[in-house]
Amino acid sequence: MRLLALHGVDGLAAAEPGTMRFRLYHLPACLADHARRRWLRIERTWPWAKAFTTC
Repeated sequence: MRLLALHGVDGLAAAEPGTMRFRLYHLPACLADHARRRWLRIERTWPWAKAFTTC
């Protein structure tokens, strides 16, 4: 995944699998249901929010 989607992201382009798991899978977010849709609301202050949405 890092070679396909994260090659231009600082700190994640050459990250080990454990680092990627910690930074991308442990995200501070809220899953909300509204009007028959699900929305994933990611905190804007989270340092790797743009990297997550890019993946």
